[in-house]
Amino acid sequence: MANSPQAKKRARQNERRFAINKARRSRIRTFLRKVEEAIASGDKAASQAALRAAESELMRGVSRGVVHKNTAARKVSRLSARVKALA
Repeated sequence: MANSPQAKKRARQNERRFAINKARRSRIRTFLRKVEEAIASGDKAASQAALRAAESELMRGVSRGVVHKNTAARKVSRLSARVKALA
């Protein structure tokens, strides 16, 4: 347990950041799920639109430090290949 005032403050800050990052990760996963559902339905236009939205959301997560750059690039690459294969 935190004893010094500084450690107590860091614990409070960590809790707050954890909640914010958790919400961001959840939002990213929601966008990725929408792309998956659009691909499963076979709707190319909807899946392209969902991919564009998911890509920007992922890259926002990268800039905020929630997701690693290479992880986001890998996910975008794999999803875009699957969307492209719908043609």
